[in-house]
Amino acid sequence: MFQYKCLNPIAEVGLELFSDQYQKVEELKDAQAVLVRSAAMHDLELPEGLMAVARAGAGVNNIPLDQCAEQGIVVFNTPGANANGVKELVIAGMLLASRDIVGGIEWVRANKDEETIGKLAEKQKKQYAGCEISGKKLGVIGLGAIGVLVANAATHLGMEVYGYDPYISVNAAWSLSHNVKHISNVEDIYRQCDYITVHVPLLDSTKGMIGKDAIEKMKENVVILNFARDLLVDEAAVVEAIEQGKVKKYVTDFANPTTAGKAGVILTPHLGASTEESEDNCARMAVREIRDYLENGNIVHSVNYPDCNMGGCDKAGRVAILHKNIKGMIAKYTAVFGNADINIEDMTNKSKGDYAYTLLDIDTPVTAEVVGQLQAITGVLRVRVVK
Repeated sequence: MFQYKCLNPIAEVGLELFSDQYQKVEELKDAQAVLVRSAAMHDLELPEGLMAVARAGAGVNNIPLDQCAEQGIVVFNTPGANANGVKELVIAGMLLASRDIVGGIEWVRANKDEETIGKLAEKQKKQYAGCEISGKKLGVIGLGAIGVLVANAATHLGMEVYGYDPYISVNAAWSLSHNVKHISNVEDIYRQCDYITVHVPLLDSTKGMIGKDAIEKMKENVVILNFARDLLVDEAAVVEAIEQGKVKKYVTDFANPTTAGKAGVILTPHLGASTEESEDNCARMAVREIRDYLENGNIVHSVNYPDCNMGGCDKAGRVAILHKNIKGMIAKYTAVFGNADINIEDMTNKSKGDYAYTLLDIDTPVTAEVVGQLQAITGVLRVRVVK
């Protein structure tokens, strides 16, 4: 029996995928798995028995990844599950920035009691006129699941789309419309595009990437959209650029005092993935990831350990070892199994940065003594008997 804890409300259509071998618990200390959306985990005391954390969403800045890795806790996210919901909001953001729809709506609301509102509107509407996005140039920085969907959708709206991603995956490349121009230098997007939307993960190398220097290279009256992470953009620099007339609009999904209520800023309260469909998709994916890991030892979509998949567990035994990515570990494991007269039928070893993962199928169930010997090896963080 496995026990799981939800730190945030998780869509029931996902939780229904747990079998009767899973039980929901109220206390974190009792859980082998955690499902989380936006709840902050950095100050939580993570119990020894916790083996997996699944983020029902893409961003994981609310989870202490290094601490989890050191404790042998695999952290999953759900890339692409909310991509369509975010894509639709990005498209809406471009339309809102192009035509003063919000201003027009507010004018109608303010003048709702005027008997001649129809005639007044005809005189007033020029104040809220804008431009069409068809024929304009859109730069998409980051061609992951969301970036690809945005780029493809924009081509169907008649935009000339430029995509930048030096690390584009094979799957993303296959999914990208042939009408999207793949740019090798991000500065070309800054110089040429009327709209620029950012879809990259928040890393030390990407923090503040849209800052004063980048803005200076951009076209006059550029529209910047940020539905990825707030810290990707130096928002103080953007607000200053709006005041100076360099940036036409800044559209973002991350409310904070720097941008809230500022002229030229269109701000939504983190609505990107707030659709029933996105929440359902994220919940389903998160539950499937946890089940595959706990039941089979497979890792899919981890952010702190390498992905590793050996299929269903149909051998006599399966052992998972989470360890530091250092030389000579495999030889030490095989020696332990050999000394115990246990044959390794299949094995895979993957690494990701400082951490690695080894999954072994064996011809007989492993003993507690063997587990203890494996756990005692320097660099081993956790040994799991999957079967």
